[in-house]
Amino acid sequence: MDGEKQAQKAALLKKLHSGPKILVLPNAWDAISARIVEEIGFPAVATTSAGVAASLGYPDGQRISRSEMLEVVARVARSVQVPVTADMEAGYGVTPAEIAETARELIASGAVGLNLEDVTGDDESTHVETNLQAEKIRAIRETAASAGVPLVINARTDVYLMPIGPEETRFERTVERLRAYAKAGADCVFAPALKDAQTIKELVKAVEAPLNILLMPGVPSISELEKLGVARVSIGSGLARAALGAARKVANAMFERRDDSSVFADAVPYAEVNRLLGRA
Repeated sequence: MDGEKQAQKAALLKKLHSGPKILVLPNAWDAISARIVEEIGFPAVATTSAGVAASLGYPDGQRISRSEMLEVVARVARSVQVPVTADMEAGYGVTPAEIAETARELIASGAVGLNLEDVTGDDESTHVETNLQAEKIRAIRETAASAGVPLVINARTDVYLMPIGPEETRFERTVERLRAYAKAGADCVFAPALKDAQTIKELVKAVEAPLNILLMPGVPSISELEKLGVARVSIGSGLARAALGAARKVANAMFERRDDSSVFADAVPYAEVNRLLGRA
């Protein structure tokens, strides 16, 4: 991708975090799902690590390699005209230098933003120390500046999602981490699994940075989140899992040998798929 054009897309993505409307991201997992999101009219496309991993036969949680993840991200970036932000899990590295290499390869893929988690494994023992995570964010920021593409960093903490530590201190620890990440250079901060409206409202004020909330059962509606001051909302693997649910419904009907044409009611027509991918 042309460097100047990529820098312009990065600037646009960052601007989308500053309102007046909430940035809504239904995460894609491949080129065709990204094209559908773009065709509907969303101003940016985000990828889902879980969706990408599952499509290639891996469970979520950095089981997929960096190269395999970036190959899919590159396909998505080539397939759409809008900015692409990629879920890069915990960065596929341990040191700031390794994270910087991920940032370089991400820029080469054509993406202009990324999610960065602060948990590298399956339990809270892998929760990255706050200062080290901040160093990783600074390494991404410096690498992006050197490349002339100001990557939009969405820095995530999994204090609520895993969850980590005593319940009564989760809010304070989340604020501490997210403020440190914003100070280190994150453009947006992310606290998945936070559901309570009042707590979300308080977090918006406390972090002093655009806040991303994950759509999941029990979370306020998008309209309500917008009123609470949330800057960005994403659905993670939700869209991919909804597609899997539709696939299972059709497969079950076939297995049971039912003549149930209703299972195809929401199917995207064959010609439409080809059109979205550039075939006349």
